[in-house]
Amino acid sequence: MKSLIQTIHFSRLWNSEHPLVVTRIAQIIESHNPVALHIAKAFEKITATLPALALVEAQEKRSEMSAEISELDNERDELVIALYMQAKNMSRLKLPTVAPHANVLKTLFDKHGHDIATANYTSETKRINDLLADIEKMPEVSNAITALNLTDLVQRLKSVNTEFEIVFMRRNSILAEHQSVDARAIRQEADNAIHFMFQAIDFCVTEYPETDYKPLIAELNELSGYYNAQIKARQTRRQSGKDVTQEAPIPEK
Repeated sequence: MKSLIQTIHFSRLWNSEHPLVVTRIAQIIESHNPVALHIAKAFEKITATLPALALVEAQEKRSEMSAEISELDNERDELVIALYMQAKNMSRLKLPTVAPHANVLKTLFDKHGHDIATANYTSETKRINDLLADIEKMPEVSNAITALNLTDLVQRLKSVNTEFEIVFMRRNSILAEHQSVDARAIRQEADNAIHFMFQAIDFCVTEYPETDYKPLIAELNELSGYYNAQIKARQTRRQSGKDVTQEAPIPEK
């Protein structure tokens, strides 16, 4: 017998999406009073998976933040190298309005090191902060930055380094709070609980004809229809050659 509830293609949901969908299903069922609908035990199976799913969600956020950290680190590396190379190249010019300022910046890098971009995350953050502090407090350096039209580059370096530090600390905080988990196993347990719930509803519709299950079924099918349509659209984009991994997760329904 075909189920009255449309099944979501859970296996095609990303780890950042799956916990939210299961949580939304639980919210919908709870709003319809599972005790009155004789599905309380099946509902308990779903709610029992929610704490572990929260760990999956946190683990996925760590992965996303690690990617963001890598991107920010690459950008600040490029900015530091660009700043040094500008100073190095302009110091070779025989222009009296340029070379002296460029030499000031070369002296600055002699102090802080030419290998800032190769340092580890924590060391590079501190060394860039120290470099920027000297630029701000040393008039001759500030004047050189202005004279060589490098102000935008320096401001961007400051912005990126600050953002890197914030994301890096946040990621480390999450790492300290949550252990690594087996996302595949946790998702499978949740999927089984959802499948059991849908079977229970199908059974209860026949077993308790005096109870109205239509509102619950309609709301669950609306949710399933939304996510399956989004999943199908993403699959179509993937098949057309688009890199869907760079897309944002499916918006919550």
